[in-house]
Amino acid sequence: MPKITFLPNEELCPDGKVVEAATDETILDVALKNGIDIDHACEMSCACTTCHVVIKEGFNSLEPSDEDEDDMLDKAWGLTPTSRLSCQAKVADKDLVVEIPKYTINLASERH
Repeated sequence: MPKITFLPNEELCPDGKVVEAATDETILDVALKNGIDIDHACEMSCACTTCHVVIKEGFNSLEPSDEDEDDMLDKAWGLTPTSRLSCQAKVADKDLVVEIPKYTINLASERH
């Protein structure tokens, strides 16, 4: 079973976290299931960039992003060549190292 290492994020997982993931699960689903509350304002419909992550290791094991995801990623704060929307990127058979950016373009969190 592949593992995802979430790098430390001041708000969401200050110490970082290593978790197991099933293949074909999205990175966002794995994060949420393990108490890492990555924002996802569009409810995982690929209509925003609040769940933007940067894949530090294992990027090439992911299926390529589609045109809809690429269009949304163009609007993401801090875009990198290994950026993905965590609601769209499905875990394959390799371990991943994921960085959750400090900022998103979401001006107000939907969490209450």
